[in-house]
Amino acid sequence: MEMLIILFFTLVILGFMLSGVRVVNQYQRGVVLTLGRFTGIRQPGLRIVIPIFQQMMRVDIRSTPIDVPKQEIITLDNVTAAVDAVVYIRVVNAEKAVLETTDYTLATSQFAQAALRDVTGSVSLDDLLSKREEMNVQIKKIVDSQTDKWGVDIEEVRIQNIELPHELKRAMAKQAEAERDRRATIINADGEKVAAQNLADAASIFAKTPGALNLRTLATLERISTEQSQKTMVLFPVELIDAIRGGTNIIAAEEEKPRKSS
Repeated sequence: MEMLIILFFTLVILGFMLSGVRVVNQYQRGVVLTLGRFTGIRQPGLRIVIPIFQQMMRVDIRSTPIDVPKQEIITLDNVTAAVDAVVYIRVVNAEKAVLETTDYTLATSQFAQAALRDVTGSVSLDDLLSKREEMNVQIKKIVDSQTDKWGVDIEEVRIQNIELPHELKRAMAKQAEAERDRRATIINADGEKVAAQNLADAASIFAKTPGALNLRTLATLERISTEQSQKTMVLFPVELIDAIRGGTNIIAAEEEKPRKSS
């Protein structure tokens, strides 16, 4: 009978001791409270706490992403938009994370929502679309200043989606299309200007170089003759054309003289 009692108490004591065994993973830290008072941090490994008198809460110290729900905002130029973001946090002080807030993840998320509305609502629509990096830095600075007292570090803030009204999207698409048409018109005009200048330069060179126009004409005839089509070409010597042109000018001058004398 005595042996049974001894065995019973032995098992009770052993069970009591085993109930105080805790395992802290490498990515965790254990916050120990003794009779409700903070008494230390347990590092990774096999740890023992005194049952009933002590309790240990594990805190994950890995980088953790927190989704910031979509927020309805009104920009500085009175445009309604919906913006969401993601915040990456890491616990750097497990003691503060447990003792200074009931839920540091929820608290960080709520504060990030307020900062997201404040920052994005204080800029114009153009800045909202083009200056995301600057707003990310501003939001991170605001949230980080608050979470320091909770032992939480804000590693990064990223604005993800910006939703605009359908009518505004259509207006922006029309504006972008008009801008592309304007640039295409300018490019075409510049091309025509360069082409006209090149033609003028070529004409000037042909006029100053004897026989250059004849060579150009022969090259054109050679290119045309290789095409598979029926065509009839009548060629006149350039000297004959010049003579006809000169004779026409002389006749016109002779006809003009009697008119002046009369």
